Amino acid sequence: MASSRLLRASLLLALAAAAFAAVPASAQSARAPTIADKARSTAETVWHGAQDLAMFALGLIGVDYRYGGETPEGGLDCSGLVRHVFQQVTGVTLPRTSKELARIGAPIARDDLEAGDLVFFDTRRFAFSHVGIYLGDGRFIHAPSRGSEVEIAELTNSYWRKHFNGARRLVGVLPGLVPEAQAATAVAAAPAR
Repeated sequence: MASSRLLRASLLLALAAAAFAAVPASAQSARAPTIADKARSTAETVWHGAQDLAMFALGLIGVDYRYGGETPEGGLDCSGLVRHVFQQVTGVTLPRTSKELARIGAPIARDDLEAGDLVFFDTRRFAFSHVGIYLGDGRFIHAPSRGSEVEIAELTNSYWRKHFNGARRLVGVLPGLVPEAQAATAVAAAPAR
């Protein structure tokens, strides 16, 4: 348990450092914003929203797995974890099952994964039977199975590499995802574990 907390703390520091490095140069300018400035601002809002999803999810490490679970207090399964994180951070209610989640958003190649993207796996002999949230640096967070807890795994692990089904991007693709004020409020309210 202590090693997962240490890993979580190091990931949070890495995510925070990346967020601070992304402060737009246009924020320092007093001139009227151009179309390029507005596009950059929108892209940065989406990027920060995706980072907020990942950071909120990290606060759920150690929550018990429970099949059909949708709350940290009662336990979470894989799709319950994804649904809870998106609901808390964005206010958007996603479909309940991993198979349904695999039908929304935009498909993303494995090499193009960014924090906040959903990653899917065939863990029960059918496509899209498991889902997690990509954190960056080849890692994802998920609720693996009975008797376990929400944890971080690596896509390079032979099991996950073999069972990988694909990925979907929701942030910046689906309408209504990651309103800036909701994202900031949700990250501030992220559970401390």
